[in-house]
Amino acid sequence: MSDPNLALRWRLVLGRYAERSLPSDGLNAGDQRADRALDYLYAREMEKRGLRRGKIARGRGGSLDPGVLTPLGWLGELRKLFPQSVYETVQAHAIDNLGMSELLSDPQVLDALEPNPDLLKALIAFKGRADPAMRDKIREVTRKVVEEILRVLKPRVEAALAGKPNRFRRSQLKVMQNFDWRATIRENLKHWDADRKRIVADRLRFHGRNRRRLPWTIILCVDQSGSMLSSTIYAAVMASILAALPAVAVKLVVFDTKVVDLSREAHDPVEVLMSVQLGGGTKIGAAVEYCETLVTQPTRTIFVLISDFEEGAPVRRLLAGVRRMASARITMLGLGALSDDAAPVYDRRMAERLVGCGMTIAALTPDRFAEWIGGVIA
Repeated sequence: MSDPNLALRWRLVLGRYAERSLPSDGLNAGDQRADRALDYLYAREMEKRGLRRGKIARGRGGSLDPGVLTPLGWLGELRKLFPQSVYETVQAHAIDNLGMSELLSDPQVLDALEPNPDLLKALIAFKGRADPAMRDKIREVTRKVVEEILRVLKPRVEAALAGKPNRFRRSQLKVMQNFDWRATIRENLKHWDADRKRIVADRLRFHGRNRRRLPWTIILCVDQSGSMLSSTIYAAVMASILAALPAVAVKLVVFDTKVVDLSREAHDPVEVLMSVQLGGGTKIGAAVEYCETLVTQPTRTIFVLISDFEEGAPVRRLLAGVRRMASARITMLGLGALSDDAAPVYDRRMAERLVGCGMTIAALTPDRFAEWIGGVIA
């Protein structure tokens, strides 16, 4: 290739398996380190497909053997060689796509991993096989990730649930969501600067907000199947935010073939996530029936089913439960996804049947979910 940058990119993509056309001795020292670090992970996948290291490029395949690297040393190399976004992507590939489970079985290695939602998903899936010492470390990482999600998400959710603007009451809380631009312009017209052709605002006006009274029960019924793992994480976080609201009772139920009521832990998303057990079948109808028993004021109850709607039991039980809730005038929402990308993978035919029984079906990001709840209880 005439373009050296393009040649380097292809070499890093293909690794040692491009040795004949793009030999490693043409790389500088830094690029050779990057090539070696990527080969440590991705050559494993190529070997699973039948490509052997020893037969690459005229016997030169052994020149890049990563035998002296350990998982911890490899992570250190990644941090030094690549931007943060690349580091996190490769880390996610190692844990999720390529099954490099040794990253999750050593406390020192776990300390070196970047806490993020992808890592949290892997840890939740792995924790059932972890020894007690690792479970403490997993809890620590889980808390770090949850705290970061809460830091970003909580202000958005609270803003969506804070109440409608009251244009007849002024506020001392000067935040942009309360900014009254019309009143600000009116009040400062006398400060018009003809030369600069702009208003010089001397005083800013802000709306007050009506505080809602929320005598509502919100039931979150969460599918524990592996496909719903992202949604399970955000459901746990949302439950803790909603549980902190005044006059709101939050019920949190998780299920597979069994139904587990985690309402007492709803305020603590870390405890909820450490209690989740992935795998097994799915009996959505049984979970819906249990949630019916939690309803005391149907017209003041929001029932949210977070699931892929892949019912593993006869569907009559599920459909009958949803019809009973609809008859009782319970507000129902089925979420095929509750996550930052809101990308659902679910049984569309079953979703259509649930719509026919009176349930609204959607896939939402957490802040949009909060807006939906705000619209119901307004």
